[in-house]
Amino acid sequence: MSARKTLAILTAAAALIAGPVLSAHASTTPTATYAEQARAAGLSEQQAGELQRQVDAVLARSPQARQTSANTVDIPGGTATVALPGSAEARAQADPEAYPSCADGHLCILDGRNVRYDYYRCGYYDFDGIGDGTFNNNQTSGTRARFYNQNGSERWSSVAKAVGTANWTPVYHIRPC
Repeated sequence: MSARKTLAILTAAAALIAGPVLSAHASTTPTATYAEQARAAGLSEQQAGELQRQVDAVLARSPQARQTSANTVDIPGGTATVALPGSAEARAQADPEAYPSCADGHLCILDGRNVRYDYYRCGYYDFDGIGDGTFNNNQTSGTRARFYNQNGSERWSSVAKAVGTANWTPVYHIRPC
């Protein structure tokens, strides 16, 4: 066997061995960073674990989602934020009359799991909110946000600027603008 062929085989073998080790390390680094963020926010190990389970549930419901911090996930069209356990935000979100704060030009939703959705891109998006919650349609005045049934038919709509309550369980798709 030539030296070049031997070197190629050894290089390929090393890549096969090192690949899973390196990728496993790379995939755990963000999780470790998020755990560090949770601890820095004053969460106990138990609270940090529960927070990550809630974030993982959001990720599981949206295959295109990507975790960006201990409690924030980029979703198509915007972000989803899980309230930090015990925080003032969590207490405010537990209030059934609380409307989510919302930047100008955004549509914000708080669902029954206390997940806050913030849509700031126009488009048609799958939505997996559940339970009774609230919304703040803080888009440009006159902009219509549309909410759709599972079959794609329009369920209801909201003309900006408006706040209100809704049952998110039958809403499967959203068109913020």
